This record gives sequence, structure tokens and C-alpha cells, in this order.
Amino acid sequence: MPELPEVETSRLGITPHLQGQTIKAIVVRTDKLRWPIPQELQQLVGQRVQSIRRRAKYLMIDTPEGSAIIHLGMSGSLRVLDEEVPSAKHDHVDLALENGKVLRYNDPRKFGAWLYSEVGVAHQVLSKLGPEPLTNEFNSEYFAEKAKNKKTVVKQFIMNNAVVVGVGNIYASESLFMAQIHPKTPVGSLKASQITVLVAEIKKVLETAIKQGGTTLKDFNQVDGKPGYFAQELKVYGRAGKECPVCSSKIEEEKIGQRNSFWCGKCQFLAED
Repeated sequence: MPELPEVETSRLGITPHLQGQTIKAIVVRTDKLRWPIPQELQQLVGQRVQSIRRRAKYLMIDTPEGSAIIHLGMSGSLRVLDEEVPSAKHDHVDLALENGKVLRYNDPRKFGAWLYSEVGVAHQVLSKLGPEPLTNEFNSEYFAEKAKNKKTVVKQFIMNNAVVVGVGNIYASESLFMAQIHPKTPVGSLKASQITVLVAEIKKVLETAIKQGGTTLKDFNQVDGKPGYFAQELKVYGRAGKECPVCSSKIEEEKIGQRNSFWCGKCQFLAED
């Protein structure tokens, strides 16, 4: 599933092609993705694209009339193509521009979304999200207050979008490894020093992934069709049974909250150890 760095990479990729351009047409080839595609999207035709923003894993294409909200789901991707390029299987939505380019949305599993938001109205999918991890709002003091007296394991805690957005499964495992914290540690038992380190590592891991173009998974490619490169830097995720890059112990794997989790039993330890 594309995570925050992949979505941010998509935003950076499409922005030069869309910003300042006028929307000529919106072609919808399927009625429903994760949710029905609203007819209100057609109100954006004839509007000039003012900006492309990201909130959590959602992209917003803003115009004076309103915004298109896009979620890539598990297998969605965006490409900027010449409008004469024929659509292919699973190409569900085209946003055609007057400059002859088209933003094309492909999604084999149809778990993504195209939604509409009026100007000045926050869509309900964005209403209960926590702070962005790369902002000053997400800091050790905020984390400590949210974690206070909670028994939730730390991996599930940092993957909770109501706490902080965009720390998905891959980056949660990587950040916890870098912070030397076991993923099953009760978050309320973390020391202030551990929280400080973990917050810093979450930011660092995400920033590195964005810089390198997102993580290469079987369903993700950048807007130009090239794969991301952060997978070359993964320390524990997807490496069960392989040697830890620090101590050479075997990387362990277990489902935590229904998600595959990876860690080093020697480098990462529970808070009470």
C-alpha cells in the first residue's frame, strides 16, 4: 500500500504539470472505487488548478470552485500523460488539462478514492486526522501526552491516524528499529528519552523515504513510471530470517494488530527489559 512518502512523491511529481493549468474534462470510467465517485467532480471542469496539497495519504487538487480528493488505496497510481495515449485496463479516472496533458488514475483493486470537497468545507475523511509527522506539531511533548497511561503497543499507537498521520506499516517498523524500541512495548511505559528519539527517527525515516522517492513495492511506481528507491535502505521490514544490519542476529516477524511486523530481538527491547 502506498504510504505517506509515496503519496508525497506523487504530489511532487504531478504538481509541475497541473498547477496553473485549466481542467478541460474529467472522464470517469467506473462508478465506484472504495466509495462512489461523486458527480460533483464535474464542477471542476473549466477551473484553474491553484495547488496540489497532501493531508495524510490524501491528495487535494484545489480550484476556486472546490477540490478533488484522491486516495491511492492499496494499488492506485497516478501518471501524467499526453491526452492521445489510449486508456488501459484499470484506468478509472482521467483529469484532462487544456495543455494537452492528462492526469490518469489507475487502480487494479479499486480500493482508492476520488471525492469532492466544496471550498472552505473539510471533507469527513479528513476530519479526525492527527498532526502531520514532519511538522512541529508532532513533537515529543505531544507524543508523551497522547501516550500517557496507555497500554497500546507502540507500533499500533504510531500507526493510529488519530495520533499522527502517515506512519504506515513499513515506516513504523523502520522507525522503531532505528529508535531501538521493541514494537510490542506498551506506549505508556516509554521513557521521555525514548519518546524523544522515536519522534526524531519517525521524522528522519520519512524524510529519507521522500527524498529517495518512496518505497519500491510491487504496486508502487512514481508519477514518471520509475520505481522508488527507499527499499534499498530498509533495515528490518520484509527481512524476516535475515541478519540484522547492526548485530547480525536474525530479524524476527510477527503479526501485530493484523499487520506483519519486523524487528531485531537483540537491538530492540521491551521497556521493562
